Amino acid sequence: MLKQLRLIGIIEGSSFLLLLGVCMPLKYMLEIPEPTKVVGMIHGVFFMYYCVLVLLVAKIKHWPKHHTLLALVASVLPFGPFVVDAKLLKEH
Repeated sequence: MLKQLRLIGIIEGSSFLLLLGVCMPLKYMLEIPEPTKVVGMIHGVFFMYYCVLVLLVAKIKHWPKHHTLLALVASVLPFGPFVVDAKLLKEH
């Protein structure tokens, strides 16, 4: 399950960066909103999946509460899931 969390974290983080770095400029600078709707929906699904997996892995691996909180907070920050992967998930 840890490998699955790492993979979903990479996908979720990448979709967030795609949304912020490509889709939002397309929407607000070029008035092309369609990619934001599609990528936003995909990112939302992976965001929820990532959060659920964090909670499941935390319970199974008996993570301290601050590790769980760190992983959940990182999900709303650009590059956050990548930092969690490098700093937290490789340790477990």
